[in-house]
Amino acid sequence: MNSLIKSAIILDKKSEFHNKKVDILVQNGIISDISENIKNPKNLKEINLPNLHISPGWFDYSVCTGEPGYEERGNISNTLYVASRSGFTSIGLQPNTFPVTEKNTEIEFLKSASKNSSVSIHPIGALTKKSELFELAELFEMKNSGAIGFGDYKQPIGNPNLLKLALLYTRDINTPIFSFPLNDEISNNGVMNESKSSTMLGLKGIPNIAEEIQIMRDIKILEYTGGNLHIPYISTSNSVKLIREAKKKGLNISCSTCIHNLFFDDSSLNNFDTKYKVLPPLRTQNDIDELIAAVKDGTIDIVTSDHNPLNIELKNLEFDNADFGTIGLESFFGALNKIFPLKTVVNILTRGKKIFNIENTSIKIGAQADLTLFNPLTNYVFDEKDILSISKNSIFKNTSLKGIVYGIISNGKISLNE
Repeated sequence: MNSLIKSAIILDKKSEFHNKKVDILVQNGIISDISENIKNPKNLKEINLPNLHISPGWFDYSVCTGEPGYEERGNISNTLYVASRSGFTSIGLQPNTFPVTEKNTEIEFLKSASKNSSVSIHPIGALTKKSELFELAELFEMKNSGAIGFGDYKQPIGNPNLLKLALLYTRDINTPIFSFPLNDEISNNGVMNESKSSTMLGLKGIPNIAEEIQIMRDIKILEYTGGNLHIPYISTSNSVKLIREAKKKGLNISCSTCIHNLFFDDSSLNNFDTKYKVLPPLRTQNDIDELIAAVKDGTIDIVTSDHNPLNIELKNLEFDNADFGTIGLESFFGALNKIFPLKTVVNILTRGKKIFNIENTSIKIGAQADLTLFNPLTNYVFDEKDILSISKNSIFKNTSLKGIVYGIISNGKISLNE
């Protein structure tokens, strides 16, 4: 793969070309030259796009795909396509397939599925066999085959001893154990945030404490065991405070939040639209403000799209009966870019690699080309035509976003939106 990128503004703090408008020559997947004006004597493919910005390739650690078992929702091929057109050169795949990803052979299959793609797959292995929360899965074997972490997607660990054993067992390999922050008994089949809105709508609420009490428990277990704990998808202001204090104590803890929990509050549910039914639920504006501040100061390590495709039969139901979940890869950059300054956006989209020991390649001569191309200034309304996923369950439909993705250059391949 050879190409000449013209007049691109580089956003990469580690690069000597940070904030500079330059040409970039890529030959055989390697950046061979960066300078103000590179001639094209070999008649290489030129990439010359309006207001072109380039950063190191983006990473989203929480992506679901239907394959195997739920191909009507999505498949690996479509997921890789959507990720590439949404600016992601690396994705973490969740294990919530059928069968769940719980063996080293299944990790190896997922790794090999992206072998000829511009997007690299980094699988997350199930924490327990069949994700049934009784017995630990083959963690060491999956780690040796390329798993970047272990968790049962959106399933809280009810048995605290199971979390204790997992943290002790993986302490020496320093691989994140995911513990979804929800107490089932307290949430008690709630479908939205417990608030004035839930009372007004007559919908059963999920109180903040259902999330926070689980985090308090998990922090205490981590203090006892050591190890590497990741709390995915936090949504409340008190959750931020708990994790901030745990980090101050020097505990090896990280956390994430979802882009939709930074963008929408629980008043969005006033028309009972099931596209807003997500887990954790949309909270209050006060929670949103605290979450945004925590992303900025680094208390929240990762923001994810939590891309979870669902076929229409699971969403086109009464609110109580509809499934939780939304797709989000296609709208991720445009939504982040509405909330944060551009340099913060790029930092958010690349810093999660560190948590999972994935190399974050800088833009410099001699480096592998792992690049995302985008225009941060375009404003548009996200609608059906912008959805590339097989499933169309997007919370961001008909929402004003800012910034479009041109595509990626990675793994020796160019994937651009036409």
